[in-house]
Amino acid sequence: MIRWLIFLVFVIVIEVYSFQAFRTLIRTKWLLIAYEFISIAILIYLIWSFSQFDRSVGQNKQSLFTIGLMLIVYVPKIILTLILFGEDIFRLIRGTINYFVENDNPSSYFPSRRKFVSQIALGMAAIPFASLIYGIFEGKYNFKVIKQTIFFSDLPEEFDGFKITQISDIHSGSFDNPEKIEYAIDLINDQESDVILFTGDIVNTHATEMHPWVETFKKIRNPQFGKYSVLGNHDYGEYVSWPSKKNKDENFQAVKKLHEDIDFKLLLNEHIFLEKNNQKIAVVGVENWGKNFKQAGDLIKASKGLTENDFKILLSHDPSHWEYQVKDHEKHFQLTLSGHTHGMQFGIEIPGFIKWSPVQYVYKQWAGLYENLGRYIYVNRGFGFHAYPGRVGIWPEITVIELKKRSSVA
Repeated sequence: MIRWLIFLVFVIVIEVYSFQAFRTLIRTKWLLIAYEFISIAILIYLIWSFSQFDRSVGQNKQSLFTIGLMLIVYVPKIILTLILFGEDIFRLIRGTINYFVENDNPSSYFPSRRKFVSQIALGMAAIPFASLIYGIFEGKYNFKVIKQTIFFSDLPEEFDGFKITQISDIHSGSFDNPEKIEYAIDLINDQESDVILFTGDIVNTHATEMHPWVETFKKIRNPQFGKYSVLGNHDYGEYVSWPSKKNKDENFQAVKKLHEDIDFKLLLNEHIFLEKNNQKIAVVGVENWGKNFKQAGDLIKASKGLTENDFKILLSHDPSHWEYQVKDHEKHFQLTLSGHTHGMQFGIEIPGFIKWSPVQYVYKQWAGLYENLGRYIYVNRGFGFHAYPGRVGIWPEITVIELKKRSSVA
């Protein structure tokens, strides 16, 4: 009850301030009435739609649309509210000064709202409004191939120039455009890498989400050294209610089989060796391990038999695993590949100038390459999308990493 009361007060404050901004600039009565009617209708729809959410189904097309609509409507209104609330603080201070110091005329104690402030507020609010709409219709399929070269002094010489294509966070249950996904698969194949690695979250929840896309993802060509994958937190079916444990277990088995269906070798707390002219590197795959999510990953089991001197590529879905267990591990995992964060699907990236997303306040490693004492982690920004049906500034990513041998200094 208290939660709903807080929500109601929050919405009322936002709607009052937003209406004030429009009323300052628009004097036509019927337009203001239309604005109020549309705002009320959207609020009613959002409340109804969230009330219909079925925890046995999880995210679906309706919930994606609802979250998208909520963000499009209320993110700009929150910005309007913050700016106008800031002006009200100024007006209050100014009114107090007028009352005690400057003015004997009671009618002018409290300054009226300034039109130009409302204009600025609406201009500022228009930026996320337009961006969120673009993110839904274009941004979520704005695939980018990001190339990264990483140097290692202990890389076996035969693997100098070895190319890895990484994808992560497919979230197949969110897709709605086969043509765009076909285009992304072509981009993956165009890289002609030596190995393809997928770092988890093949579905949102249910194995059936991937069934319409199996033939599409089977078109990812099998490179010389194969295709390998691990599980992500969404693959365990943890975020919905199930009729029974049996149903949940059956779905989990079906999710694991999806990797076989698209010709990927799923690594479940195990490792394999890639060999080239009698030299080898290890690909180590752990189940999901997250600081705040499911912890099924077993690094000890996955790396059993490996030594500190073996060159290792670790596939671990959640980058917090690197922060809390991997980066200082005695077996020296040279390169970790992760995903999970999606870069929150929202942020600003201008290479060489700025890299920001709200998710950086939750994850130390959230997008791109990070290093600690010669050990690296690359966090893929994700192939698909989840919750918000779009992307703004943080685009879907296909990563191509080239391993290079660092020359020893005499």
